[in-house]
Amino acid sequence: MIVTALAAGSGVSAQMIPPGGSQFNPPLPPPPPPPKIEAPVVPQMDAPLRQDYKPEPRPSFSDRISRCLDEGAASGLDPSDRAAYSRSCANR
Repeated sequence: MIVTALAAGSGVSAQMIPPGGSQFNPPLPPPPPPPKIEAPVVPQMDAPLRQDYKPEPRPSFSDRISRCLDEGAASGLDPSDRAAYSRSCANR
């Protein structure tokens, strides 16, 4: 009789719900794939230097106006002079 109860109890333990869980919870998603690890490219000693002679892209008009207004304020210009300065400065 005790052996029967132990055998029946072992089948029930496989369906045990963890604390805080519910039988209606969906199964957990599979773990994400491991990250791809690649060695960085090491420059070769004999390789010729590769120089990029492209000029830097011009900042946006908004960035240029902001910079010019800051420069005008730092130089002590009053608001009307600052406006005139920022217009000529941004269009250079």
